[in-house]
Amino acid sequence: MDTAPLAFRPARRIAHIGVSEILKIGARAAQLKREGRPVIVLGAGEPDFDTPDNIKDAAIAAIKAGATKYTTLDGTAELKDAIVAKLRRENQLDYAANEITVGAGAKQVIHNALMASLDEGDEVVIAAPFWTSYADMVIIAGGVPVPVVGREENGFRLDAADLEAAITPRTRWLMLNSPSNPTGAAYSPADLRPICDVLLRHPQVWLMSDEIYEHLAYGNFICTSPVAVEPALKERSLIVNGVSKSYAMTGWRIGYGAGPRPLIAAMAVVQSQSTTNPASISQAAAVEALNGPQEILKERRASFERRRDLVVKALNAIPGITCRKPEGAFYTFASCAGVMGRKTPSGQVLESDADFCRYLLEEHDVAVVPGSIFGLAPYFRISYATAEAELRTAMTRIAGAVEALS
Repeated sequence: MDTAPLAFRPARRIAHIGVSEILKIGARAAQLKREGRPVIVLGAGEPDFDTPDNIKDAAIAAIKAGATKYTTLDGTAELKDAIVAKLRRENQLDYAANEITVGAGAKQVIHNALMASLDEGDEVVIAAPFWTSYADMVIIAGGVPVPVVGREENGFRLDAADLEAAITPRTRWLMLNSPSNPTGAAYSPADLRPICDVLLRHPQVWLMSDEIYEHLAYGNFICTSPVAVEPALKERSLIVNGVSKSYAMTGWRIGYGAGPRPLIAAMAVVQSQSTTNPASISQAAAVEALNGPQEILKERRASFERRRDLVVKALNAIPGITCRKPEGAFYTFASCAGVMGRKTPSGQVLESDADFCRYLLEEHDVAVVPGSIFGLAPYFRISYATAEAELRTAMTRIAGAVEALS
């Protein structure tokens, strides 16, 4: 009798989903660093700044005060009040506390919403290029991701006509991210108006607006929520945000959502059977982040803007590389179409953006991310959330890498 254990069989909903390609690139870069290589990693979507001291102090005070127990399932009353005040103050949007949910990062908020709302085969239109997790989270929830590409000539923004063409009777959500990961593209009120008009014509389609990078907009650009542009969409929209990017609190894991009470209640059911409440100490820190001094946001935004300008100028000076200047976030999304078909010194022909990114990492010690994993090729994403000196060195290496091609 064969008693050998059966091989593990993953659930069908994750069978074709892998670990994030960004994490794989980061792991390879880390391995090369351990081998002594001077790798510069421009792949992570994480500010290089530290969490501000007033926020750390609030967390320490919470620990000393014994705020280390379970909290309300989807956020303390203090944090929900701070979010309500923030939305009113900064976004001119009015929400009640029972229209707010708090999760372990914006990612969990999105996951909860999809799990609470999607039935098998429901479709989710995703404005592409998009953060890689969006599509996989839709699939895990039983839905079907429907990417709709925003072309570079349209500023990588979703075109209303393309959105209209993608909507079917099975469409449940539109997922929109402004400013965008990976392109840094952002939508003005004029850009949002035709998209809102399409949604008004399709009342079965809900809007998920990921606004996590809202404080990282440059020049005179001011981020606007679609719900502020078209208040009639409020009753079928979920605004997603958090403290990770603006306040350099990625490890604290606090995200939040604002939406209609029935959706928020359904999301609470999902969260109740997974993580329950977010960390109590992190919630206390997030209250201080939202209610405390905000001057540091302006200072750090100015630093990111300088870095953006440095990277965009350097990339556009490289023959074969072109880069649009993004409105926000801390990413550039550059075309490498001009180097496709060229040959590396080792004899490899570059046939894809993945080939180009692999060449930069393995032979020139710069880790960047291919655009193909975000839904548009041949491009590559750079995160400029790192020191200017490292960015200058990385740009010199990329220029040298392209110059070495034949």
